[in-house]
Amino acid sequence: MSGGGRDDRSVAEKLFAIADAFAGGEELTLTDIARRANLPLSTTHRLVGQWAEWGGLVRADDGRYRVGMRLWRLGVRQPTAMRLRNAAMPYLEDLLDATGEHVHLAVRDGLGVVYLERRSGDHAVAMVSDVGTVLPLHATGVGLALLAHAPTDVYDDVVAAGLTRFLPNTITEEPELRRRLAEIRQTGIATSVQALTRGAFSVAAPVRDATGEVVAAVSIIAHVERLGEPQFALGVRIAARGISAALGYRPPGM
Repeated sequence: MSGGGRDDRSVAEKLFAIADAFAGGEELTLTDIARRANLPLSTTHRLVGQWAEWGGLVRADDGRYRVGMRLWRLGVRQPTAMRLRNAAMPYLEDLLDATGEHVHLAVRDGLGVVYLERRSGDHAVAMVSDVGTVLPLHATGVGLALLAHAPTDVYDDVVAAGLTRFLPNTITEEPELRRRLAEIRQTGIATSVQALTRGAFSVAAPVRDATGEVVAAVSIIAHVERLGEPQFALGVRIAARGISAALGYRPPGM
């Protein structure tokens, strides 16, 4: 083990520990992975190589690793994810027709947000997220919508991990994050303006399942020049309600 002593974990358990190291969604060096998985660097190198050869991890040009599409595809094939995507598709198509921008369906995965589906207009704003991309919760509209309804321990872990600054508008202070999440819970809408991508803003709304639990978020990412247009917030609100209803959610009093 990286801290010394005998490691009695099976190979499978060590592989799972490596997978868990990517819960925050960021790209990691071998040293980062070894530390998080509590493994010797030599063992980490060997097992990460096996993950990468299979397609579960991808090595970037700078030597860092990220979750690979093969591992992600296994996740989205599970019944809950498939049902969620199937329920969302008509609403995503409607949002695309109405705005001509990017529309997304995303879920929380540990301390990150992963994009399950994306539809894009021909002239949509350039952006970093795509299907399978994992991004930080505090720096995206969908991430903020999901974090606002996440368990308290998730919030605590996000803050403890550090609020990385990507652009000047990224939330990096805990009091500001707390205030924004309270606002999202009150209004039902999360907005993020040039916090991760220059020239873009996102607006998102939470999706609930039959139990009332927030299980996903739907968003539009558009050119920042269109920030004042009212159809974005209205559109994601209507889409989120429609997807929630398709999943069996009924608001209190109905």
